Amino acid sequence: MRLQEIAKIIGAEFSGDDIDIIGMNTLKDATSGELSFVSNSKYVKDIAESNAGAIIVDSKTKEFVPDSCVALVVDNPYWEMAILSKSFAPLIEDDNLPKPIVGEGSKISNKAEIANGAKIGKNCTILAHVYIGADVVLGDNSIIYPNVTVYRDCKIGSDCIIHANSVIGSDGFGFATNKLGEHKKIYQNGNVIIEDDVEIGSNVSIDRAVFSSTHIKKGVRIDNLVQIGHNCEVGEYSVFVAQSGSAGSTKFGRNVVMGGQSASAGHLEVAPFTTFAARSGITSTIKESGKTFAGFPLMEHRKWLKLQAKIARLLK
Repeated sequence: MRLQEIAKIIGAEFSGDDIDIIGMNTLKDATSGELSFVSNSKYVKDIAESNAGAIIVDSKTKEFVPDSCVALVVDNPYWEMAILSKSFAPLIEDDNLPKPIVGEGSKISNKAEIANGAKIGKNCTILAHVYIGADVVLGDNSIIYPNVTVYRDCKIGSDCIIHANSVIGSDGFGFATNKLGEHKKIYQNGNVIIEDDVEIGSNVSIDRAVFSSTHIKKGVRIDNLVQIGHNCEVGEYSVFVAQSGSAGSTKFGRNVVMGGQSASAGHLEVAPFTTFAARSGITSTIKESGKTFAGFPLMEHRKWLKLQAKIARLLK
């Protein structure tokens, strides 16, 4: 889209070159052909280092946009970003894409559906009522059990197992809210990347990213009924036990263990080799590796056990 057309959609005035914009991205990842936005003052510091061709800002942050970048000034950047995200959303299915490619030795049920543009590796097994979306890539020797849905553009590695009824790449829970309390959908235009040797249980939801990718790294094990929010990163060989989950944009290091019904708030970082007991509530970044935590509010597991013992004595 031309920048002038974008400005018209969101009601912004700008001065500068009317450049071509090919997509939207974060300040850190945007290229000169992409558009970004700033809706929170804590990200103002990232504007100067951004390579974005244009940035949606409000009047307070306009002054931080360098001369090499076009500032699109609006009252509510987050709301206008949500409106614009629809314009860059890809087609759900595209008849112009080539027919799917299926590798040698793969077995696909007659009741499964493979969309155009998909690429299935060698020796895969895809069972009944599976849907593989447009431009999905599935590596070799992977097994997809019945009723699994893989949305478009997602990448799944080799030697993976995904159990029944799981959904890979559904939209993350993202929306903007205006002063009237109305909600506007933010189209999730990223994808999900699942590396090799990952096993995912039944009824798991892994949301696609707003921009870039939700990333499940090599060797991860995910139990049944787990929720992974958009733009999360799950480190190598981590384990998520049943009914655990994470809000968006949290990064877990390798070999993190999430006990049953434990949960993380969004935009946090969790150090490698951290273990969370069942029903732990993670509300802040964990910087030190190798510790075990429990409870809500979160504390080290030994302290939590002592606290429970003291409470039990008080009740006698």
